[in-house]
Amino acid sequence: MNNFSYIRINKTKKIRYLKLVQKKGVYIVFLHGFMSDLEGKKPRTLLNFAKKHKLGFLALEYSGHGKSSGKFTNGNISKWTNETKLLINKHIKKNKIILVGSSMGAWISLNQFKFIKNQIIGFLGIGSAPEFLENLMWKKFSKKVKKEIIFKKIYNFEHGDYTYPITLQLIKDGRKNRVLNKKITSKINVTMIHGQKDEVVPISYSKKVLRIFKNAKKKLVIIKNGDHSLSSPRFLKLINKELKLIIS
Repeated sequence: MNNFSYIRINKTKKIRYLKLVQKKGVYIVFLHGFMSDLEGKKPRTLLNFAKKHKLGFLALEYSGHGKSSGKFTNGNISKWTNETKLLINKHIKKNKIILVGSSMGAWISLNQFKFIKNQIIGFLGIGSAPEFLENLMWKKFSKKVKKEIIFKKIYNFEHGDYTYPITLQLIKDGRKNRVLNKKITSKINVTMIHGQKDEVVPISYSKKVLRIFKNAKKKLVIIKNGDHSLSSPRFLKLINKELKLIIS
């Protein structure tokens, strides 16, 4: 995928991002998941969707992800949230926004309501995983694993074909970013899409996200035989369909 750019956050950190400029129009902001990047099919599909519908587009790779600089083990929800806020402020400014958050990206999306609530006109979650660090990792770790994290400050968590380095500071920071106990009163369209066969994040998490929104027009879409990533052509077509309903 071309059109990548970099923004320097400070002397040691630069963030890779992808944008499609639309001076006065609505922007789609795509936020990827934990240890993911912008090389996958979802960002490409959403960028093409934005072009087709004459919308702006912005997506970034958080520090320690993809080709952004920084160590993954130094990152956390607070840092990745702030990097997202910075890119939005710089490139979208006051334009209206539809957030599209994949897995952890839905958590980062929910955090943006603290800063730009009045700009957000829609939110689409894909396999949403807010507070996954505490509920889907820490609480399920054995006493032995918890001790290792506390004393060694890190544990390499193996899940499927991937190894996730989970640091103590990441877990602690996650606790500072609780969102499932919040209330968001925005009158917007909120759609949660979740795979019926998601073995990473239970469908209950998408339901919990919908409960946060008190005045929104809410919708839960459960995709039959859908996995966590929902990146096959059929699933991406369904995501586009739901996104079109949000903007219409």
